[in-house]
Amino acid sequence: MIPKTIIEKEISHLSTTLKPISAQMQQWAEKSIFLKWGVLSRGKFHCLECTHSWKPQTQSKSCEKYIKCSLCQGRLKMQGCNQVHFKEIEYSAVLDICQGYQVVRIICSHKHMKKNFTPSYFHKEVMQHWINPNGEVRTMSLSTNVFSGAYDAWQYYSALEIRPKDFQNSTKYRINPYKIFPKLKVLPVLKRNGFKTSVYDIAPQILFTSLLKDSITETLLKASQTSLLSYYLQSHEQHIKENWQAVKTCLKYRYKIVDFRLWEDYIALLCWFKKDLSSSAFVCPENLNVTHDRLVVKKRELQRKKYLKKMRAEIEQAQILYSQEKKHFFGLCFSEEDITITVLENVTEFMEEGDNLKHCVFTNEYFKKKDSLVFSARIDNSPIETIEVSLSKMEIAQCRGMKNSNSKHHKVILNLMKRNLYQIRSRMKKEKLEKS
Repeated sequence: MIPKTIIEKEISHLSTTLKPISAQMQQWAEKSIFLKWGVLSRGKFHCLECTHSWKPQTQSKSCEKYIKCSLCQGRLKMQGCNQVHFKEIEYSAVLDICQGYQVVRIICSHKHMKKNFTPSYFHKEVMQHWINPNGEVRTMSLSTNVFSGAYDAWQYYSALEIRPKDFQNSTKYRINPYKIFPKLKVLPVLKRNGFKTSVYDIAPQILFTSLLKDSITETLLKASQTSLLSYYLQSHEQHIKENWQAVKTCLKYRYKIVDFRLWEDYIALLCWFKKDLSSSAFVCPENLNVTHDRLVVKKRELQRKKYLKKMRAEIEQAQILYSQEKKHFFGLCFSEEDITITVLENVTEFMEEGDNLKHCVFTNEYFKKKDSLVFSARIDNSPIETIEVSLSKMEIAQCRGMKNSNSKHHKVILNLMKRNLYQIRSRMKKEKLEKS
């Protein structure tokens, strides 16, 4: 994209003044961001780090996921297959300052390995995030191969170019580097707002942008509520902002939230009952699961006793809207052994699912969530877990069984669901083609 505005021209010019990625940074990346690998070939262990090879002392060692190289003493992760060439790709970041901008430089590093050869490396700066003191960000990046299925199929021969403002909505913008070069250069205003040295596994461009313009991020960081901060910045829903009074109560009484999604559902129930969110007696329960389940039962009883006729009318109306929004997903079904996963096609199925598993998929009206698609995992037509999939992120948001706990089939259900996310994606693509 050709820079047109004054800011775009300024950033494009300042980018050329940055020093190239130094040899020191590359050496640090080679030692810090990559795993050490080994492979079992022809009855011998081969260290892909130092080229050493040796025979295993016992047969059981050949089945281990990690072994120790007898020469370099490195902890080697074993390759699952015997190949000739191996490759690993990781991202790292360098934090820099340039003319009042906070610059987050994203480096993509390749590690090429082969038996009996020392590994070779390739490093390339693929993105630069330029953030001003007001929290406004513009990104420069390499071009990508549009015909590749990968979102980060970089064209390494291309030059860094300014990207549109809506680039922040793309998956490439949210690339989170595995590690950050330890010699940090950050704006003083970021230190004032609570940043010290760690980004707490949050993409630095997302943390810095929010820290400069969002008081909630600043408050959570200064209160050392890093888990809640990470959830706030990475969640596709903004319930923390909506329930900020309840969050402040937790901060005041130093209440530790273990299950954020369950706590948000619990706060939604408190709002429904019009409880005081500034009271620690309500907001900070000793046993969140028990208190949450008690409110779910109470709400369900009130809905049935007082609003049965109204509920039926609402279900009919909700069913019309739900069918319009999610009809292109109807019919999705995955199965493995005795487990069958199907999409919920009727609002009444949400009510039955909530009744059978005693959770809030119906009482908290998950059928109204536009970004969510809800599935039911069943054995012999009996529900065992309910799965919520985020359509924008194409990932499993939550998977809960009886009373929000995990069933003994939890891992199998998650693996089956993950393997079939592509079917949801294909339905979405088909719908877009039909609309166009």
